[in-house]
Amino acid sequence: MLPDFRVRQRDYLLEISRALTQELDLEKLLARILRIAIEMLAGQAGIIALKEDGWRVAAAHGIAPAFLSYLTPLLAEENVRELNVDELNRMLKELTYTASMGLLNGTALPLAAHGQVIGVIFIFRNYPDLFTPNDRVLLQSFADQAAIAVFNARLYGEVSYEKQRLDALLDSAADGILILNADLSVERVNDAFERIYGKTHDELVNLSHDKVLRWANAPQGSTLNEAIANGWPLTPNATLYVEGDLERPLPPPIAVGITYAPLLSNDGRLRNIIVSVRDITHFRTADEIKSTFISIVSHELRTPVTLIKGYASTLRRDDAKWDKHTISDSLAVIEEEADRLSKMIDDLLDASRLQAGGLSLSRGDVSLPSLARRVAEKLTSQSGQHTIVTDFPENFPVLLADETRIEQVLINLVSNALKYAPQGEIKISGQVRPEQVVICVSDQGPGIDARDLPHIFDRFYRSTSAVKQTKGAGLGLYLARAIVEAHGGRIWADPKPDSGARICFSLLR
Repeated sequence: MLPDFRVRQRDYLLEISRALTQELDLEKLLARILRIAIEMLAGQAGIIALKEDGWRVAAAHGIAPAFLSYLTPLLAEENVRELNVDELNRMLKELTYTASMGLLNGTALPLAAHGQVIGVIFIFRNYPDLFTPNDRVLLQSFADQAAIAVFNARLYGEVSYEKQRLDALLDSAADGILILNADLSVERVNDAFERIYGKTHDELVNLSHDKVLRWANAPQGSTLNEAIANGWPLTPNATLYVEGDLERPLPPPIAVGITYAPLLSNDGRLRNIIVSVRDITHFRTADEIKSTFISIVSHELRTPVTLIKGYASTLRRDDAKWDKHTISDSLAVIEEEADRLSKMIDDLLDASRLQAGGLSLSRGDVSLPSLARRVAEKLTSQSGQHTIVTDFPENFPVLLADETRIEQVLINLVSNALKYAPQGEIKISGQVRPEQVVICVSDQGPGIDARDLPHIFDRFYRSTSAVKQTKGAGLGLYLARAIVEAHGGRIWADPKPDSGARICFSLLR
């Protein structure tokens, strides 16, 4: 090589090596390295093979598609995958010489970075390897720079992949997550927190923790500021938990449990805080339902038990003699309260079955007009202030349903009417529609308060006035809805202020 050409080549290589370290897209980087190597070695074509689990063609230039389609699976073969760089070079040279019928030779530049062989550049050209010692130094310098560039691009790709995976993990999490900087400013938030809080990532980033996480009232547990004032965190595993009502841009506040987990550097300095925000509204609702259940059931069970025990104790007194009428009345009260106790237990068991996975149905042919008349006759004797009537059109269709469960629905609806309507007529009526039938139970009482309307089918729900005036555990309408929905129908209330209540349900024909 001529001296001036060698100087120009060296300067060119140094300039290119600086450019290579700036390219982080692996595919673009390999293509650029290959084009430079082909030009530098006066070649006609070339490939870059990278060693991962085995050898693979990562870049190619000027290679005939037929030869490349043969070479790609060849490198993946088990006996080739285990070859080192020198063995691979010998194999490629022999293959090139044979495939070109002696017209082409091959020149290889091994790629090694940080003591690790990561690949090889193989250049196809029409004259043999004739390099001076100075040429070999330049070529090795280029190969070393190229290997470092490939190593860096691979590392960047791995980091990018890990970031994408972390982003996917954060955004798919059901809990809201914030990442705070050491100064307690928001670095990022995930999609779940945006939904919980009501603001986007762009609106929240760089805001201070105290401006985002504000409590509507005193929370349970130490706040982040209180914990930091007391020296938190002392260890990397020193998580902090606080629970309360979180204020949001749009009310109402939401019940949340917040966990703070510190991320410390190797020298123990705080780098980030990972904040997990969980919506605990359902947990609170469950606790409220449990408390309501204990309160209602303890009261409702105690009342009949007290009456039964009181009347039984009275009848057993040795110092008094009771006439037949008194004994009969006392036994009637005992029987009535025992029936009420038995029904309450049955309702509680049904509610428990619903929680465990639903009610089982035993379907058969059901004549609703006949069933409604039986229910009316059974419940008429419970009150002298009411008249229970039925109103069904002729030729009302026979349905495929669970007769016992539908009877339970009618009994619950009529019993409610008897409780809440002081007197008057209670009507069980039916209508026939193209694909379903509708059955309604109406009374002439005060009707349903509009405030209670959204909740009357909830488990254990009872209006404030009902708690004072009537007995019950708040399960009748809840069970009625479950039974109707198990049949594929629906149930609803038609409020009629000052003219009574009307509750209807539909069943498929």
